[in-house]
Parts: sequence; C-alpha cells; structure tokens
Amino acid sequence: MKVLKKSLTFIFVLLLMCGVFILGVGYMNYRKVIKETPIKEQVSEIRSNENYVTLEEVSPYLIKATVAIEDHRFYEHGGVDYISMLRALVQNVISKGIVGGGSTITQQLAKNMYFDYSANYIRKVSELFVAYDLEKQLSKDEILELYLNIINYGDNHIGILEASQGYFLKNPSKLTLDEASLLAGLPQSPSNYQLSNHSDAARNRQKYVLEAMVEYGYIDKSEVYSLEND
Repeated sequence: MKVLKKSLTFIFVLLLMCGVFILGVGYMNYRKVIKETPIKEQVSEIRSNENYVTLEEVSPYLIKATVAIEDHRFYEHGGVDYISMLRALVQNVISKGIVGGGSTITQQLAKNMYFDYSANYIRKVSELFVAYDLEKQLSKDEILELYLNIINYGDNHIGILEASQGYFLKNPSKLTLDEASLLAGLPQSPSNYQLSNHSDAARNRQKYVLEAMVEYGYIDKSEVYSLEND
C-alpha cells in the first residue's frame, strides 16, 4: 500500500510539474507574440483587407449556423468554454494525442491571428491567454465578425466573402439557409470538406450543422424538412 501511495504521489507531482511548465512556456509565448503585434494592430490589419465584410453584410443564416456548430455557448462564456475543454481533454487522453481542442470561436480567432496549426498544449495555452485579451478588448459581435473574415473555407477561400463569391457567385448577405449551413460546416476541416472535391463529405457535415441549428433554437425542424424535400 505504501508503495502504491508513493507511486501515485510521484505521478501527481510529475503531472503538476509538467502542467506548470506548459503554463509558463505558453504564457511567455503569448507575451512574445502580443508584444510583437498588439491585438489592436492585428485587428486593424484584418479590417483593412479589401475583402473584409461587416456582420451586417452577412446572412443571419450563416451567423446562426456558425455559432450553432462551432460554439453554441459563444455569447455566454468569457472566451473559453470549460465544459468543451474538459470533454476534449478526456478524448485526447483516451486517444493519447490531441484529437480535439474544444476551442471556442474566440480561441479559433486567436489561433488564426497569431499561431500556426501545430497541435500542442503549449500553443493551446498561449491561445487561451490571447482569447481572454480578445474578450476584454472586443465585443462578441466584433469577435464573430473577425472570425468570419479570416477563417478558412477550403479551396483557398479565406473569409466569408471569398467563400460566398467563390462557391455561389453571390455576396454573403444573399446566402440561403442551404448555402449558409453548408459553408458553416467547412472550417472544421477545410481540406476534407472543400466543395471542389469533397462535396459529398461537406453535405454530410451540413446535416450536423442543421441538427445543431434546430437543437439550439435557430431554426425549426420544418425548415430542415423543406430543404431535404426541395
């Protein structure tokens, strides 16, 4: 019994030390990128892009579909959804690797603004600190607007304007429920869902988007039924 207690204590201390190390390095990495390019500067640069569109220029269907499938508690949390993070952590432990991050829209914006796509815990910690800063400096609608303008929709379409015009030859404000729910599903894995060569996979993903929209009260089941039987 004593040997077991010592072993468990050793494992606990080791995990604690690893956690402190990751937290410390992640924080230093966060301070480094913020010092190099403050959030205000980064936001201004994104907004200066000729393809930038405001939230008012985007179909309400696309906005609702995005929140429903990516971060349904977006307007409730402070940048981090601890419930989703805990669920993702359990999945990662079971899979012995990072298979999911439980990232909120704010965290995804932070990642796209400052970091690469390498899956490691240090980057995730840095991303958390930036997410908290974003929530302090910007409104929820501003965060969502920025996200829609820099997220990858596949087929080299960065931002909702490029995606809407590239896939449907129309501006984002004109997107229908069918088009919006299809596009909202692409950012999870752009290369695997892009419409040029993975349209079937994208349509399957769309079903989850529509289910989420119904579950969180953005649309009625009758609207989904109308799409399926159109």
